[in-house]
Amino acid sequence: MNKHVLVTGGAGFIGAHVTDVLIRNGCRVRVLDSLVSQVHGPERKRPQYLHPGAELIIGDVRDLRVVSKAVRGADAVVHLAALVGVGQSMYQIDEYTNVNIGGTATLMQVLSTQPVECVVVASSMSIYGEGSYEDVEGNPRIAGERSSEQLKAGDWEMRDGRGRPLAPIPTAEDKNPALASIYAVSKYSQERIVLLAARAYGIRAVALRFFNTYGPYQSLSNPYTGVLSNFATRVLNGRPPLIYEDGLQKRDFVSVRDVASACRLALEAPDADGQALNISSGQAVTIKEIAEQACRILGAAKLQPEITRKYRTGDIRHCFADISRAKEVLGWRPTVTLEQGLDALAVWLRGQRAIDRVVQARSELASRGLMI
Repeated sequence: MNKHVLVTGGAGFIGAHVTDVLIRNGCRVRVLDSLVSQVHGPERKRPQYLHPGAELIIGDVRDLRVVSKAVRGADAVVHLAALVGVGQSMYQIDEYTNVNIGGTATLMQVLSTQPVECVVVASSMSIYGEGSYEDVEGNPRIAGERSSEQLKAGDWEMRDGRGRPLAPIPTAEDKNPALASIYAVSKYSQERIVLLAARAYGIRAVALRFFNTYGPYQSLSNPYTGVLSNFATRVLNGRPPLIYEDGLQKRDFVSVRDVASACRLALEAPDADGQALNISSGQAVTIKEIAEQACRILGAAKLQPEITRKYRTGDIRHCFADISRAKEVLGWRPTVTLEQGLDALAVWLRGQRAIDRVVQARSELASRGLMI
């Protein structure tokens, strides 16, 4: 590629993999990251896994002066900097909106006077709310929110107006957003700010809607970083994974290596300009299956996941991706199977120290009435 690329949030889980891929493909990479303590620990040191060839600027993406310095001389930007976590966003509303929306606005303000060739922004599956469904006759249906009464009764599935269950189907990019959490609001705002501002200033831009991303470098002490990370943290501490609802909710898990590959291809795909693309495996798997897999790869197959039958505000029932558009527009396709990805994660997890804060996070939600 031979480009100079700025990766915001580049010292994080996904960012470090994107940095690796870009450097391997001939790019010079500058990373802007605030090294937040929730992810990087109280020392806030440069992580060992960050490629030694990457230039690191430690600073806040909301700081106009810092961002201006980071953008200087760059040909392109991969914008990953964001606070992550549906649950935490519901009680840290000001922080999530400030960092995610404010930081993106700052970046695009700088790019309005220091334009680059291309911006790739990380969006999220969370903007869909519930995924796509069809009724028993095979007709597409828009699923509403489940009522508190339904959830308290332990009736978890989506139903039509006659009480019949709806069947989940792959979710495509043309599904209207249904923003069920502050995190989702912030990610959709990031997506729209980048695509709108970039178009106004003649910058090519692509939004990639990541589904459940997993793999090496994922924080094991941040209970909001992802469900598979939480499961691994519990198992590494000899405790059963904690599952909400009945564990049969379906999600779509994608290896961070495939996500990083999509980011690189998006920088080089002129036909993707102005588009939002799903990035995932395109395969549905239940949360219970993922928990059992986490026990298996960590040598604790006898450890049984704990089904809590609890519900968190902002949670959805089913969502998995239709990835045909990304295949067509980017020439991208996932190459890492779930089994391969989990085995790679297991290798990295050996020797890692994991602080279990999952129960603490649950208590935070319960104390605010955000858990049923």
